[in-house]
Amino acid sequence: MGSGVPFNVPFVGDRELEYVRDAMERRELAGNGRYTARCHDWLKQNLGVTAAFLTQSCTSALEMATILCDLEPGNEVVMPSFTFVSTASAVVLRGAVPVFVEVRSDTLNIDESKIEPAITPRTKAIFVVHYAGVPCEMDDINAIAKRHGIMVVEDAAQALLSTYKAHPAGTLGDIGCFSFHVSKNVTSGEGGALVTTRKDIAERAPIVWEKGTNRLEFMMGLADKYTWVDIGSSYLPSEVTAALLAAQLEIAHEITTDRLATWNYYHHAFKDLEIRGVVKRPTVPPHVTHNGHLYYLLVESAAARDRAIAQLKAVGIAAYFHYVPLHSSPAGQRFGRAAGPLPITDRAFERLLRLPLWVGMGESAKTVATAVQNVLERA
Repeated sequence: MGSGVPFNVPFVGDRELEYVRDAMERRELAGNGRYTARCHDWLKQNLGVTAAFLTQSCTSALEMATILCDLEPGNEVVMPSFTFVSTASAVVLRGAVPVFVEVRSDTLNIDESKIEPAITPRTKAIFVVHYAGVPCEMDDINAIAKRHGIMVVEDAAQALLSTYKAHPAGTLGDIGCFSFHVSKNVTSGEGGALVTTRKDIAERAPIVWEKGTNRLEFMMGLADKYTWVDIGSSYLPSEVTAALLAAQLEIAHEITTDRLATWNYYHHAFKDLEIRGVVKRPTVPPHVTHNGHLYYLLVESAAARDRAIAQLKAVGIAAYFHYVPLHSSPAGQRFGRAAGPLPITDRAFERLLRLPLWVGMGESAKTVATAVQNVLERA
């Protein structure tokens, strides 16, 4: 690891190698085996969902979701511009149009008050993103969706084990999508999952998941032929990936607790800087809990952010900005449209400084906090 502080150190526990070796020794390498079943069971038990499906990535889960939403060319999907490209690219692959709306200035989540004005007769769904593991205002969002007869998909890539009014993120809309990328709290290197509480979606999802075939019904003896019945793709991860993930999920709550300890340390350390107007710390509404996925500060300007990143790098600390808003990206301008000006989104990108956060940081968190304070004090 060297003398510096890296931005992310993927956590590996005691059983990952054991489970991966077991899968390989059994020659169980194809997807949907015993470790996939373990992961599905964990997701259903801990999230309270009807059905869960491991995928190769959260991108794959989002692409599955667009099929399950029956997106077609010409449809529109309302979403925040401040998100990773996968939220929008999954929509574009179905020929639909992402409609980018503003985020809130406090949580940087989609501004629920901006959704309804962006809805047109072509709108088929709302895709929300729980930024930094802090859930969106789902009651208002679901009410809007119900009024217009459209679906809600949660991009909960960052929000495993976060809650909104005591309900798990990813279970608050029609479909939830999670990420187990190496940058996430719980990781299988690459990986994701789609979950749902809706019976009709739970019945169709296995077909979409299995390349558009009725393979699962056939394997269970519920169909006499194994054949193509719907659109779909090869979304299953290998059993080796599932074995790695199963070991991580077993200690997901402990991982979350550790990350929250660092998040809370940072939050206390930067309180004085916020009081003095030097930074703005993350906002967590009282009716939600988050999972300590990432910690960021909003500084004065893009110049201040870039200067801080450079000065922290000079002392061996990796810190970064975050998403380039999709509405201002080349592909976003080509394939989507913005529902009016998005100044809060633009300013968030310019001012946001992400800090290192990983399991077992210990004294490294103090090193980061001290360095950040020194850098911003000088500024």
